Amino acid sequence: MQAIRYIILLLACLAGPLMGSAQGLVIRNYNVKDGLANATVYSAVQDLEGFIWFATPTGVSKFDGKRFRNYTKKDGLTDNDVVKLAADSRGRIWFFTSNGKLSFFQNHAVHNEDTDSTLSYNSRSHYVQYAFEDRARTIWFLNSAGRIIQYNGRKTVYDKLGASSMDVMSILSKDSVFHPLQRYFNLGGVKDSNNVQQKIFIAPPFSLGNQRFAERIQNNPVIITGNTLYSYTPQDIMPFFSGSEWGIREEISSMSIDGDNLWIGTPRALYLIRDFFKGERKLSKLLNNHFITSILHDRDGNTWITTFGDGVYHIPFKHFYFAYLDNTNGLYSHSVYSVFKDKRNGLLYIGENAGMLNVMTPDGNIRRFELDSTGGRNSVLGIMAQPGSNELVIATDNIVFNYAPGGSAPKPALRMRNIKDMDFTPDGKLRVVSRNRLAFGTDGRSLDLSPLETQVNSIASVSDSSYYLGTSSGLFFGRNTAFPVPVQDDPRLSQSIKDLQWINGYLWVGTSDQGIFVLKDNEVVRHFRTSDHLVSDICQQLYYDGNGRLYVATNKGLSIIDTRTRTLLRNLTSNDGLMSDDIRGISHAGDTLYVATSNGLCYFSRDHIPVDTVPPTVYLNSIRYGDSAWIPGPYFQHLYEWSSTFEVEFGAIAYDLPDLVEYQYNFSNDTASGWVTTMSNIVPYPKLQPGDYTLLIRARKYKSGWSKPVVLRISILPRWYQEWWARGVLVLLGIMAILLVLRYIVARIKGGERRKTEYNRRIAELEAKALTNQMNPHFIFNSLNSVQHLILEKEEKQALNFLADFATLMRQMLNNSRKSYISLEDEIAFLTRYIELEKIRFANSFEYKFDMSQELKEYTIYIPPMLIQPILENAIKHGLAPKNGSGHLLVRLELQGDLLYCAVDDDGIGWEHANSIKTGKLTKHESTALSVIRERLQIIKSFNGSVGKLEIIDKFNSGFGNKAGTLVEILIPIVKML
Repeated sequence: MQAIRYIILLLACLAGPLMGSAQGLVIRNYNVKDGLANATVYSAVQDLEGFIWFATPTGVSKFDGKRFRNYTKKDGLTDNDVVKLAADSRGRIWFFTSNGKLSFFQNHAVHNEDTDSTLSYNSRSHYVQYAFEDRARTIWFLNSAGRIIQYNGRKTVYDKLGASSMDVMSILSKDSVFHPLQRYFNLGGVKDSNNVQQKIFIAPPFSLGNQRFAERIQNNPVIITGNTLYSYTPQDIMPFFSGSEWGIREEISSMSIDGDNLWIGTPRALYLIRDFFKGERKLSKLLNNHFITSILHDRDGNTWITTFGDGVYHIPFKHFYFAYLDNTNGLYSHSVYSVFKDKRNGLLYIGENAGMLNVMTPDGNIRRFELDSTGGRNSVLGIMAQPGSNELVIATDNIVFNYAPGGSAPKPALRMRNIKDMDFTPDGKLRVVSRNRLAFGTDGRSLDLSPLETQVNSIASVSDSSYYLGTSSGLFFGRNTAFPVPVQDDPRLSQSIKDLQWINGYLWVGTSDQGIFVLKDNEVVRHFRTSDHLVSDICQQLYYDGNGRLYVATNKGLSIIDTRTRTLLRNLTSNDGLMSDDIRGISHAGDTLYVATSNGLCYFSRDHIPVDTVPPTVYLNSIRYGDSAWIPGPYFQHLYEWSSTFEVEFGAIAYDLPDLVEYQYNFSNDTASGWVTTMSNIVPYPKLQPGDYTLLIRARKYKSGWSKPVVLRISILPRWYQEWWARGVLVLLGIMAILLVLRYIVARIKGGERRKTEYNRRIAELEAKALTNQMNPHFIFNSLNSVQHLILEKEEKQALNFLADFATLMRQMLNNSRKSYISLEDEIAFLTRYIELEKIRFANSFEYKFDMSQELKEYTIYIPPMLIQPILENAIKHGLAPKNGSGHLLVRLELQGDLLYCAVDDDGIGWEHANSIKTGKLTKHESTALSVIRERLQIIKSFNGSVGKLEIIDKFNSGFGNKAGTLVEILIPIVKML
């Protein structure tokens, strides 16, 4: 909430005879920093809903107690300089501006001649001064030229009663027709030249206490002339207040009547005469050096004072029931430690820090004593009446004083360091405790309590011989001068105790943080805590009024307990009107309760504390949906907007403690359990779906019940695609799409199975072909011939070795043909054995070499089997074998990404030459072997996505100079592992 400034004003006799002339009053100030449109405010009115409106030179402000909503020309005002306001019976607020054009506020909007043609008329450059309403609720205006303007809701008519000018009294004289919309009229005189029968009194014909006189003034218009107030009727005009007789020298600018109270505003101050119409003669001067422009009393009893340049002052109704004293109106400081009302003579004793004792007489005069403070900190912590004597006992931190009312000054009676508490025995003997000593009277007899090894905080006398001590570590019981013993029957009592009260056989124990314990015969019979609605568990002092009420002073306010029934009666806090929640001391006299706080002293009628139980008025401020905002009404309808938040902004009209207003809203129509409590004034509903909803909003203020809910009916209309038929179509289309997708997936799975089966079949067939090609009959035949040749040449051992290697090679070929992948190491071993056998066949006519890159040695490589052997076979049989002389064969292996690059390089007769001398059968055989390799590479691609390649290069015809031979390059898909 906006910051609020508080001031305390001197106010005499505000709450009846028991309040002295030094009584203070808390007044709140609202200014520009709080949201008010301007610090200069001309007037104020309250509308039918309860809002307070303020007219300023820079627009009008609408106030709900917490937030100002300002309106200017851009909101519809005809001019920003609004000099006066009027509220009619239809709930309209009329704005009187210097340009004379009419405008009013109703249904959340400002109406003017541009938006409402019924307000269009020629003002002749004269501004409106006063407004009246007739029995038909037609509005009549009187402008500065004395001309009458009528507004009947259909049109505005200038000179409705004729072209001649009229004055205010001419209209007031027709009181059976015209009802003024303002309380008073500032006029230059009171004589009505058109009403010669009217009698004008020079002096009041009745006394101020006359009831008929009071009713007449309260029920008729008032005319202000100079500094005199007149009561007007068409029959007579009589004065009832003369400022000069009351000491008011300046002219009266404004006035107000609040029950029997009369408020007077002048350019220099605000005055109040409490119970003026009951004959009271005490004038209180408020808001000194302030230009008062108007005074308004709202329906809740609050008072609003508008000023020229100082904003708006607000006096909550409850503060009229409280009186306040602090350093602004008589006390030394605002920090009060103790208070005592002496019923014997009516004197009020107020103890403060720095040893200051204030004695206030019944008529409000304060006499101050500065007690001895040589011992350092010396606050006045306790004041008690001496039983059987007219004297008082006053305890400070280090000295106990005796004081006889009317005496020159309190006299020291006992000196002790760190005094904590004192109490009288039933026979009137004084007991005083400090933190480690107990004094029996003021004659020096004492008991050293240091062996307790704890700080003593309080004492309660049970009898002349027995007492209880409250310490920082628990409760102790003592008799006469014997050393006190702990009361350990209940472990809950072994804690820090702040104060004690012995009441009719019960011991009331106030603790530091566990609330109040009630003991009977040292047994706990009741425990009061915050869970039992005690205002706080931190007790600072207990005060018993002797008539069944115990007052518990805490750090969060005051709790009142009935000691007979041991029940909590009520709590009082600063929200109820106390100056502070830090309560330090309490006293009473009759019906008046005196409360000492850290912010001053307040006193009031304890049995007539005002409680505002009327729930606040809830209003809707705006509705936002998507990117737009709407003026709220009882029904909201809008087309659905995707991913848009629906928000309702609302508020409550509460002028006292607006920050404590609590809201509840219900969006489920479950009035029993569907309420959501919040302190926010915005209800958001993200992504509200199409449908019909009912929003209920209610509020409550401090100690009031819940208000009647405000009802907002909401209808979010669906888009076409959200209609039931569109959703049905979408569902059908969705089902059809799902069926088509499922059909496609099933077909694809079946097609994949068929292709897989076909692939497997073709692979098996190709592998068989490759196996057949590798087990070349020529190779087998020639190999056997070579064995036969070795046998004939008597080289049986070499023949046996050849057969053994041949058998091993055949076994390797059969094993490899069953696998999809074999390691590169196994493949090289197989190819080496094969080349060795070929060398034997061809009499070692060539040399070979395997050249493998270093990168290949870092991984374990797997390749499809039986792809390189046919290429080697072609290189040996068709390239190197026909060559004259020794040949060379190089097999180079490298890693290229996810492929194995294999180059078979020979220096034989070359590919073209070999083809020219081959037989047709051999050509067919080679073509078949190479086509099988290509087809296998293509099938492998379809399974793992890697693309293989086979390329044959005749070196003689391909840029290798005059070198003969063939280079075959093949890229083989692999599987690589670390």
